[in-house]
Order: sequence, then C-alpha cells, then structure tokens
Amino acid sequence: MDIKGKVHEVSPTQQVTETLKKRELILEYIENPQYPEYLKFEAIQDRCNLLDNVQVGDNVDVSFNLKGRPWTDKTGKKTYFNSLQLWKINKIDGGAAGSSAPEYAPPVDLTSSADDDDLPF
Repeated sequence: MDIKGKVHEVSPTQQVTETLKKRELILEYIENPQYPEYLKFEAIQDRCNLLDNVQVGDNVDVSFNLKGRPWTDKTGKKTYFNSLQLWKINKIDGGAAGSSAPEYAPPVDLTSSADDDDLPF
C-alpha cells in the first residue's frame, strides 16, 4: 500500500527487546483539509535507517504493509491490533524547503443563490 503526506514527527530508534528495534513516523494525511489525519507508521529492524534522511515538513510517499493480530488478555477477552509497517519512503518535491502548506482547490461558496448562476441549464 502507498500513501502521500507530510512528515509530522520522526522518533528516535528504540531498542524494544534485545533483538528488536523500531522507529516511528507520524504522517499528516490530508484527504479533507478541514480534518487532517495523523497516521503512525513503524519501521522495524534495518528499515529504521530509512527515516534517517526524513525531516519534519517533508512531503513523502510511504510504502507500507497493513498488519493485524489478535491478543487475548488474562480474562480471556480478545482484542485486535493493527499496525502500518513502513518498508519504503521517498521524498516528494515541495517538502520542507518548498511551500509550507499543500495546495488545494479553493473552497466553494454553497450559499450563492440560483439568480447568481450564469449556467444555461
């Protein structure tokens, strides 16, 4: 899967266990400019290095796998967890050095009356 967005945060590498290290990327995803989403991706093991050259404000294209797993607590209640595992990231022109905000179509005024409409139908 792929998604484009702006880097909001990059965490330092964490040594989770003796054999597992991970690093997190928070991506600002703006499908609707009024309500941006903040998505957390994790890079594990040698993929942690992929985030070394990424900075807050960079526009990026992230390739990731969607992972899911069940977990049962001590009382027997089953819960499901999802994770977005990053495996590739590419900077897109217009990142931190470019414009500070993504470009969008201007808002449409839905309050105009039908008399203002110059369409022939």
